[in-house]
Amino acid sequence: MHDYTSCDATELAARVAGSEISPSELVEVAIRAIEDVNPALNAVVHRMYDRARAQAAAPLPAGPFRGVPMVVKDFDGFVSGVPFTASSRFLEGFVPDHDSVAIARLRRAGFLFLAKTNCPELALLGTTEPAWRGPTRNPYWLERSTGGSSGGSAALVAARAVPVAHGGDGGGSLRIPASYCGLVGLKPTRGRIPLAPDLGEGWGGYTQWGVLTRSVRDTAAVLDVMAGPAPGDPYAAPPLPGPLVSELGREPGRLRVGFFTGSLYGRDVHPEHAAVLQRAAAKLSELGHDVEEAQPVLDKPALVRAYFTQVAVGTAAEVDAFALLTGRAARAEQFEPATWFMIQLGRAHTALELNEAREVAQAAGRALATFHARYDLFLCPTTTQPPARLGANAHGRAELLGLAVLRRLPLGAALRAIVGQLGAEAMEPTPNTQLFNQTGQPALSLPLGMSRDGLPIGVQLSAASGREDLLIRVASQLEAAEPWHVHKPPICV
Repeated sequence: MHDYTSCDATELAARVAGSEISPSELVEVAIRAIEDVNPALNAVVHRMYDRARAQAAAPLPAGPFRGVPMVVKDFDGFVSGVPFTASSRFLEGFVPDHDSVAIARLRRAGFLFLAKTNCPELALLGTTEPAWRGPTRNPYWLERSTGGSSGGSAALVAARAVPVAHGGDGGGSLRIPASYCGLVGLKPTRGRIPLAPDLGEGWGGYTQWGVLTRSVRDTAAVLDVMAGPAPGDPYAAPPLPGPLVSELGREPGRLRVGFFTGSLYGRDVHPEHAAVLQRAAAKLSELGHDVEEAQPVLDKPALVRAYFTQVAVGTAAEVDAFALLTGRAARAEQFEPATWFMIQLGRAHTALELNEAREVAQAAGRALATFHARYDLFLCPTTTQPPARLGANAHGRAELLGLAVLRRLPLGAALRAIVGQLGAEAMEPTPNTQLFNQTGQPALSLPLGMSRDGLPIGVQLSAASGREDLLIRVASQLEAAEPWHVHKPPICV
């Protein structure tokens, strides 16, 4: 396939269905593509090539993506019989015996899993630089971050090794890599895709699973096969009016769009990111929408504290659950210092503090619902700064010594009191995605800009809870008006 790199998953599925290429042939093309770019990117942590070859040669499910290759993040769901490590030595050697529901749905859709991809330890950071596996490199600039936590998946899709990759989003982990790597990344409405059977909700409802793609139609079609409640789910998203693929190219009508060029949870915005946002707002106005500057009224310090409280408690609970699965006791030396710090911080919080954090997030959800009663869409930068240089967010020597001490000491009220300050500093590079994990509404990053240095810049659209259909309509309209498929990174198949 001489034009493999120009094909999205929908096109590849059509070619398999039309017998232009067989699943076995397509698997070999994708394997060669992955091996072509991975030495530069360090995106793959486990290969499933022989298994994929065997599955491609056997009868496949007659799903909409029959025979199409994809990769799976080493987090956000289990793949039966395949190691699951979350880039943590604590989980080394753990092999689940079942598929998560969302993974099983991708398999029934006909996808063939070729590899598992790199992520930060326990998917905690907005950059993919785990100590165990080493950093994944951005195909647009190898010394820059791909973002996180779905950074390995993003690198392979951006480099055209595969058309689609699985990931998850608990604070921007699909949208941040989408912005850094020039991709489409949609965090669905809370409850749209089940986390069953092993989770009812991840990080108190912050985490949603999904995919990274290069086209809006792939995002819509793959979400269609992943979506829908599973028996026993604690809640479900509002039902969609129909398949999301039916929204492609559909006239969205004249929408009310509020836009904000600033930083939701941080301070500064790079001028190029603000300029791309301004151009996106102007394009929406040109397309016939009513666009004006606006932002929801939020208690930013309370939301930052609430976010880190929930993530810390969720991480501690996650480690305890993994300990039960593996039969191992968690010890400090099995984790990176910052990860162990978060685990200990989670264990130090009280039930009342966790409940307060949940109430703060729910209040923000009501505030956003009020905002969306006036505005159909909210437009803001996905990320406010260019991708950081690899190693820039690494802990300095003094900080590592301090964390090493904290690994051995109990954490109390004094440490909990500074979580807001710690959180604000940690969020400064990527401050605009976490809000929508806390509120549960859908949010979508689109690659609508490029910096002077040749790095992608994403813009983020959010809609009211359950309105992925509206996001897909407007995204397909923007894709037609501002096609991003012409941009290819220097590291490309």
